[in-house]
Parts: sequence; structure tokens; C-alpha cells
Amino acid sequence: MVNSNYYNSNADAFFNDTIDVDASSLYQEFMPYLPTNAKIIDAGCGSGRDTHHFLKNDHDVIAFDSSEKLRQLATERTKHPILHTTFLEFSTKPESQDAIWACASLLHVPMNELTQTFLHLSQFLKTNGIFYCSFKYGNNETNRNGRRFTNLNEALLIQLLKSSPLVIKKIWITEDLRLGRTNEKWLNTILTKL
Repeated sequence: MVNSNYYNSNADAFFNDTIDVDASSLYQEFMPYLPTNAKIIDAGCGSGRDTHHFLKNDHDVIAFDSSEKLRQLATERTKHPILHTTFLEFSTKPESQDAIWACASLLHVPMNELTQTFLHLSQFLKTNGIFYCSFKYGNNETNRNGRRFTNLNEALLIQLLKSSPLVIKKIWITEDLRLGRTNEKWLNTILTKL
């Protein structure tokens, strides 16, 4: 709830800071795994930037965010309905989706809730479906400017996935895509559901 309050209070600034970020290097890793007209969940969609991109590429997107103000801005930007819900409250038909995209969103889930969150979201993926997610690189939980972050490294991610049907297909580290933030490192991973 702490982060929803932050994003409701700072929705316009966050929207403006992220809507035009060039995420093409991330799309290039993710999209080759998608079938034509893929069904994608954009989990914690923020500004709607990625939902907009997937819709432009003829994919079917279910997007949600826990911030009501960001949900409104994303709906205006994408001209697409965005749901107002949390990771654990989100629901759709089990095993109906080809992919989940959780770009810089699961990092707000407390470490002790991440395994449950992975399990919950993975139930909506088809077998062999893919799941992209990214976290700030590290091995701790921090609070910064009114937001909480769970930072992960490779070992922690492997540990968190042990009791889920998700396995790592690819893992890589990138710099932050925003201007002036290249000193921040990100753990990116593409998971697949067994």
C-alpha cells in the first residue's frame, strides 16, 4: 500500500519520467518468444508504455496497476481498459495467457511475498508460456523516497523460484534505460512455465 500511495501522489511525474523511455532493447529479448496475436498480461503496467507497444504489435493485452491515478493515465494513453488491482488480487482464466510482462514492477513486492506472487501469476500462463520480469540488482530490501524496493541477484531469484513451475530461460544485467541513471544496474530475466 505504501507504493500505491507514492504512485497516486506522484503519478504525473512518474508517467512523464517513464512514458517515453526507449525499452526496445527489452522488447527485442521478449517478443521473439511470442506467438502471433499473443495474449499478454502487463503486470504493474505503470504509465502504459509497454501495453501501448504490445497493442501496436497486434497482441491482446490485459494490463493492471495498483495505483488508481496511474491506471487512469495509462488508460488515457493506451485507449485500452486498464484494471485497478494488485498482483495477488489479479485474476483471469487459468492457463489462458501466452506471456506475462512485469517490467520494474515486481520489485515493489516484499521479499517474503515474492514466491507467492510468482506462484499466483504463473497459474494464468499456458504451459511453456514466458514471464519477463526485472529488479534492481542487489540482495536486499530498501526504502527510498517513500517507495520500497526488493533488489535481487541471480542466487536470490533462483531461490525464490524453487517452489514454482517457473524456470529461468535467460538472465542478463542491464543499465537503467532512463537518462542519467546508467550507474543503476538491473537484473532481467525471461522465465518459462514447465
